Order: sequence, then C-alpha cells, then structure tokens
Amino acid sequence: MTPLPSAIRALCAMAFVGLSGCGDIQDPDGAPRVAVPDFASAQIKPPPGATPDTCWVRDVAPAAIETVTRQIEVAPAQINEDGTVRSPARYRTETAQAITRERQELVFETPCPHALTPEVIATLQRALEARGLYRGPITGAMDVRTLLAVRRYQNARDLPSALLSMQSARGLGLLATPLDQL
Repeated sequence: MTPLPSAIRALCAMAFVGLSGCGDIQDPDGAPRVAVPDFASAQIKPPPGATPDTCWVRDVAPAAIETVTRQIEVAPAQINEDGTVRSPARYRTETAQAITRERQELVFETPCPHALTPEVIATLQRALEARGLYRGPITGAMDVRTLLAVRRYQNARDLPSALLSMQSARGLGLLATPLDQL
C-alpha cells in the first residue's frame, strides 16, 4: 500500500469533523460523547460575494439542553408561639429541561484542505495546548483530541463547531490576516 500525500491525509483527517455525523466519539479526557461529522459533505461552494478560490463549510450545531432541578415549597413550616418548629416545611422536587441554545446551521470559511499540512496541524495543536485546550501528543494529525480542542476554542467564541474556521486559524496565528481585514 502506498502512502497518501499529505494534502489527502489532511483531508481524510478532516473527514472526522464535518456535517453528516457518521458516529460518536468519546473525548479522551472523559467529556460527553460528541457527533463525528463528515468534512467532505460539509464543504460547499463559496457563497455569493465570496472569493471563488476560498473554501467554505456548512455545519449544524445541535440545540443545547440543560436539565434544571429545583425545590418547590408545598407547605410552609408551622411555627409555635415560642419559636419552635411544630412541622417543617414540605417541598417537592421538580425537574425540567430547558433549551439553552437553539439548533444552528452554520456556514463559514475554513482553511482549504491543501493548507492543512501536518506542520500546520502541529502548530494548531501547540497553539491550543498553550491555551490549555489540547492535552495530547503533538502529532500533526487532525485527530479526535485536536478536533475536540478546536471545538472548545471555537465554542468560547460563539462558533459551536469542530470544523476549524478561517477566523480561528488566523486568531491562533496559523494563517496571515490580509491587510484589508485588519
């Protein structure tokens, strides 16, 4: 079997990050399971007005649901005239789920697959490690740990996706920012 060129290896590694969810992965650090999207199906044509040679993806961020448990007073405490408690208050537990973030369809620019060389991915891992988001070996491969670290980085910037955005790549110092965007 012949080895794959680095651009194809990067694209294959990114296949774990796209849209169509082909399974679940467990965060190596014990975090909840997350969907593994398919990068190839996430790629779309540049939207109107975008530079034609740029790369864009579509991703879906599922709704975030939080379970809230609270105690509701059913009967108040009965207090004697001398201040002693005749009967304590009674409570019931109520549990409800609330959507904290609606499902979102995301469209954003991403580094093109040929730009995600093992050297760039290793730099990405080091940049995420320096921010306390990546815990693992510097491999130069877009592996599960790297994808989850990208998701943590972008979640903090209101982009709930493991697909690396161009804005994040520039913010992490991986790619130069054009002068007209400064």
